[in-house]
Amino acid sequence: MLEMQAVKTLDLKMYINGEWTNSSDNKTREVFNPATGEVIAYAAEGTVEDARAAIAAAKEAFESGVWSDLPTVERAAYLLKIADKIDEKAEELAALETMNNGKPLREAGFDMGDAAACFRYYAGMITQPDGETYHVADPMQAMVVREPAGVCGLIVPWNFPMLMSVWKIAPALAAGNTVVFKPSEVTPVTPTKLIEIIEEAGVPKGVINMVHGAGPVVGNEIASHKDVDMVSFTGGTKTGKHIMKTAADTMKKVSLELGGKSPNIIFADADFEVAVDYALFGIYCGSGQVCSAGSRILVEESIYDKFIERFTERAKQIQVGNGADPETEMGPLVSQQHMEKVLSYIEIGKEEGARLLFGGERLTENGMDKGFFVAPTAFADTTQEMRIVQEEIFGPVVAIQKFKDEAEAIRLANDTDYGLAGAVFTIDGAKALRVIKKLRAGITWINSYHPTYNEAPWGGYKQSGIGRSLGTYGLDEFQEIKQININLEVEPVGWFKN
Repeated sequence: MLEMQAVKTLDLKMYINGEWTNSSDNKTREVFNPATGEVIAYAAEGTVEDARAAIAAAKEAFESGVWSDLPTVERAAYLLKIADKIDEKAEELAALETMNNGKPLREAGFDMGDAAACFRYYAGMITQPDGETYHVADPMQAMVVREPAGVCGLIVPWNFPMLMSVWKIAPALAAGNTVVFKPSEVTPVTPTKLIEIIEEAGVPKGVINMVHGAGPVVGNEIASHKDVDMVSFTGGTKTGKHIMKTAADTMKKVSLELGGKSPNIIFADADFEVAVDYALFGIYCGSGQVCSAGSRILVEESIYDKFIERFTERAKQIQVGNGADPETEMGPLVSQQHMEKVLSYIEIGKEEGARLLFGGERLTENGMDKGFFVAPTAFADTTQEMRIVQEEIFGPVVAIQKFKDEAEAIRLANDTDYGLAGAVFTIDGAKALRVIKKLRAGITWINSYHPTYNEAPWGGYKQSGIGRSLGTYGLDEFQEIKQININLEVEPVGWFKN
């Protein structure tokens, strides 16, 4: 196991207008290692005053043009330098991610690689041609250009602290915006390290600002402030709705990536072992704390019992423990509060009459007694009206249902308020496409689950959000579109007689 315990308690300050600072009232918040329950850091607890200072700095920097007026090739050079520094510090960053979030070290390592790749992707994109010209009826030349949105408020969750930060910061900076950034108060360690890297890369002061603190305080101020031109939020649907309502008062742009209750549909003709393997990965990767998790498994009735038997056999072999241990395959939940929420849903499932196949309890043996560990859990014989089928649990808990035919599979899959992700397992290519096209979801897979790419858009339908991250769509979110018309025959218009 890595020497995680040797890391000294960190002092996490805020970053406003190029300066590292305490909160205006000098209050701090304890930050924990979810595998041990130990305090690993103290983070400045931001106030409304701090948020306003960050917004003012971002506005001043944007209006000065210190970033937005840079040639794209120069902005790209900064992004490439940031990517290189993430690569240089990848091992340290992965260890800190594991210590603060709890995920196994190999997962954290993948996240660091993806983070660096995301900065490189947007560095390359902004140096490519863009804009359009139109041949119009009058002696005019019409064109469209893309400009930065302005001051962007970025609010990220705790499940992918580094990667979610990068998914927002990289395209926002690439587009020429300035940023007010709020990481999750639960997992601020690697986001703070990311801001240190951005500072080391030489990004001008005021271009990126970070304020720690609670969502109802700092996040609310970002969403409501008149000088924030856009807010991009990833997190729970309830909070997303509040942000959308709050942002409406100033008519700012809003991008929301919210919750999910995603179906994983397994047909009888699927490659059975592949389907089981991805079903496990779909729900237990990240301890189920993944917005796109395959938290509903729909199995064709002819293989339902066989699937349950094999899925149970495999799930019971998952190695749960401290993410710093290289043998660990699934880590703890992120906090005691979240663990209690997940355990409460397990009790709800029992009360609703679902059949508990395995798990369902907090794990306390083998050194896990002070951490926030919940065993991999599955319920069978679940029905659509059950809360464990309809509501996002965000933990290692899956609901398994059976279906008779293709039509019923589609009906069950779409019968929730969410529409983030979904998958189909079958060797029949035509059937796979028919079903995927009927799924009301923004991210889908055929004979796979979870892989995503910087080149492809990420986001959902229905109450899973508005807008997209990543790809060209992710850059579009942080831009405004401007029409420009040039008169090619400069003469009086002659509309009025005199």
